[in-house]
Amino acid sequence: MFDDDRPKPPKIHEIGMALDTLSIEELEARIGLLEAEIVRLRSAIDAKGSSRKAADAAFRLG
Repeated sequence: MFDDDRPKPPKIHEIGMALDTLSIEELEARIGLLEAEIVRLRSAIDAKGSSRKAADAAFRLG
């Protein structure tokens, strides 16, 4: 069986998906993607927190 015959795993990562068909390199790549997504999510949380603090401060002044 050739590597080209092996089913290709999806390019996206789904929580809970089977990992047994992925190579070490593919697993490491997915970890990198997930770590980047965590950074993006934390940034969104920070931005929403800043917006909320600004709104709270504006309503206290009025």
